[in-house]
Amino acid sequence: MAITRSAHAVWSGDLFSGTGTVTASSSGAYNELPVSWKARSDEAAGPSTSPEELVAAAHASCFCMALSARLGADRKVATRLEADATVTFELFEGGAKVASSALKVVGEVPDMSEADFQQAAEDAKNGCPISTAMAGNVELSVEASLA
Repeated sequence: MAITRSAHAVWSGDLFSGTGTVTASSSGAYNELPVSWKARSDEAAGPSTSPEELVAAAHASCFCMALSARLGADRKVATRLEADATVTFELFEGGAKVASSALKVVGEVPDMSEADFQQAAEDAKNGCPISTAMAGNVELSVEASLA
């Protein structure tokens, strides 16, 4: 069974001063979210997002789901998983690339050791569908700890 999701993007203007929007076509969860080159290439971008920030959101949420499933395999249920994904966008002569996605997770998992949680997080990082989509092209890492 295959499930599809879609988004719609609109862009106006040149790369550096142009602006755009992205809309979640499938779910309607967000509508005309602003995107810009400045958000992609400048730390102080203002209220606009970037493809990399959207990838970070996708990676963090996918990772939490994968970690929850991995914990379930050990008959553990997290009271809370809080994850951040930091996606690095690098500009270089002749191009640009997404270089890395660094995950950081803090979990509340009753009756689980720190070592077992770290192993589960590593397994989830390697198995989450967003990670597997980036594997081989983007450096992936995870830092995990229990609250």
